[in-house]
Amino acid sequence: MIPVCRLEDLPKGESVRIETTPPVAVFHTDDGDLYAIDDTCTHQDASLSEGWLEGCLVECPLHAASFDLRTGHPTCLPARRAVRTHSVTVDDGLIHLHLAVEEGTAA
Repeated sequence: MIPVCRLEDLPKGESVRIETTPPVAVFHTDDGDLYAIDDTCTHQDASLSEGWLEGCLVECPLHAASFDLRTGHPTCLPARRAVRTHSVTVDDGLIHLHLAVEEGTAA
């Protein structure tokens, strides 16, 4: 469990990049939902936290690939591979990131 920031410090419609390996982006949608995905676009190395957030979709700032924050799956080309999703919880006003276990590694 990685502390991210206080909920009030991540406004709706914004994101924050967490310097894990690999980096993760935490998004706070306009609806108030929190999502976390690997921050690097699977099409080309671009930071998704610097992209455009619309509903549950984030558009890569480099080539306009779009990813569904709920599943990590791309919704249009040029991206073909999904990004990994992670769990996010809020405890006493603090956002926590729970990294997904990578395939092939022990929990």
